[in-house]
Amino acid sequence: MFVVGLTGGIGSGKSAVSRLFEQQNITVIDADQVAREAVEPGEPALAKIAQRFGDGILLENGHLDRKALRKIVFETPRQRDWLEQLLHPLIRDLILLKLDQSDSEYAILASPLLLETDQHLLVNHIVVVDVDEATQISRTTVRDTTDTAQVKAIIAAQIPRDERIAKADDLIDNSGTIDDLKPQVEQLHNKFLHQARQERESDYG
Repeated sequence: MFVVGLTGGIGSGKSAVSRLFEQQNITVIDADQVAREAVEPGEPALAKIAQRFGDGILLENGHLDRKALRKIVFETPRQRDWLEQLLHPLIRDLILLKLDQSDSEYAILASPLLLETDQHLLVNHIVVVDVDEATQISRTTVRDTTDTAQVKAIIAAQIPRDERIAKADDLIDNSGTIDDLKPQVEQLHNKFLHQARQERESDYG
């Protein structure tokens, strides 16, 4: 399976890009969604999080209050390290399972932490969705009703923009509209179809 890693800073528009690849009948594995599955009610990881941070970290329905947890871990690096050590191996195992189940020509692993974790070792090719910091802040504050200071803290905790760009095999500029995005995704889709077929041919000798 040829796997493309899709990443970008918060508010860069990874979800919009993912939807366009899905419209091409390509399997997209969303690491954020996988992370949610790892902490669903009844999962051991959720019990460990509640034990460490208290039941106040849970919503009334027993689900994780992700917004409250995000505030804690981005204000306290030690807590973020603990959470990452707990969740990253679980998330990686679930991603591998979903990749194994994929039946599209190639697969996309969309992850905001692709380059900060060992998830980049699961992919053959890295695509970075890029926008400037001002755009990240304005989009995220509107989408998540989050204050500017918290968005800036999240950006600071992520890999620096120039370093992310340097690690990209391909770059998507998402500073414009969805109409500007579509041809970029279509071009990459055709490129990845070709690369995936070449990979299969080399595997079969």
